[in-house]
Amino acid sequence: MKKELLVWMVLGVSIMMHYNTYAQEEQESAEVYLEEYTDEFQENFFEALKQKGIQNYDRAVDLLLKCKQLEPENSVVDYELAKAYMLDKKYVQAQDYAVAALLSEPEDYWYLDNVLTILDKQGSPLESIKQRIPYDNKKLQQNMAVSLFKMKKYGDVSRVLDDLENSQLKSDLARKINDSLNKDADPQTAPIVKREADSDDPAAVLKAQMEQYIADSNFKELLEQSQEALDTYPLQPYFYYAYGTALNNTGNPNKGIEVLESGLDYLLEDDSLQNKIFRQLSEGYSQIGNTQKANEYLNKINSGL
Repeated sequence: MKKELLVWMVLGVSIMMHYNTYAQEEQESAEVYLEEYTDEFQENFFEALKQKGIQNYDRAVDLLLKCKQLEPENSVVDYELAKAYMLDKKYVQAQDYAVAALLSEPEDYWYLDNVLTILDKQGSPLESIKQRIPYDNKKLQQNMAVSLFKMKKYGDVSRVLDDLENSQLKSDLARKINDSLNKDADPQTAPIVKREADSDDPAAVLKAQMEQYIADSNFKELLEQSQEALDTYPLQPYFYYAYGTALNNTGNPNKGIEVLESGLDYLLEDDSLQNKIFRQLSEGYSQIGNTQKANEYLNKINSGL
C-alpha cells in the first residue's frame, strides 16, 4: 500500500471499496471487512508510535510487525520498524528495514536519512550500502548530500557532489562545507541571513506566506507548502520549523519531531527560530506522551541553552 494511504489513516479518513461485478450484499460484506481491517492496522500502528515515543522499543517492534503482516508492502511500516530497531541498538534489523523502505520510494529524503543514520550508528562506510540502493538516482544523490552535510561528513558530501551536475544546491553545499571547515568563516554567515530577508528572494516570499498560515492556524495549507519548500530549499531551517509545525497540528507529531530535530542541525545563529523549534518539539513530545522530553525542550527555552 502506498504511503499516501497511511496519511489518510492519520487524518482519519475512511476508506471505501467499490465493486462493479459483485452483488450489493457482497459489496457490503467486503466493506465491513475492510473497515475492521483498517481499524486493526490503525490501532496497532498508532500504539506502536506511542510505545516508541516512551522508549518501549520491544513493544513498538511487536506492534509494527503486526502491521507488517496486515500491510506487507507498506513502506511507512518498514521505516518505523527501522527506527524502532535502531533506537533499540539492533542495527542489522534496522538497516534491512530501512533499505526496504528506501527501495520502495528512492526519492524520499527521510527514508534515505534513516539509512545513513543507521550506517553512522554502526560506523559503517557509505560504500557498504551503495550496491543495495539505486545510487544513480539523481534525487537520491541530492538527498544524500544534504543528509551527509547535516551529519558533518564533509568528505562524503564532496564525493557525492562530484557525481552531481552543477546546480544551486551543489553550489550552496560546497560553499557551506568551506565555511564549516574554516574557523574564521563567521563573517560569511551574515550575507546568508540577509539574503533570506530580501523580498526578491523566492525563499523569503515563501517564508512570509508560511508565517501568515501559522498566524491564521491554516495548517492544511502550511503542510502542503512547507513540504514543497523543504524539498526545494533543504538547507534552510525555517522550512523544517514550518513543516514540523504543520505536522504537529495535523495529527502526525512523530514525523513532526523528526523534521524539527533535523532542522536544528541547519541553524546558524538564530535564537528566535531555535526557540520556536524547541517549543514545537515540546508540543510534539507532549502529544505522544513523552513529558520528560517535552519538559527538556521547554527548559532549553527558559534557560537560553
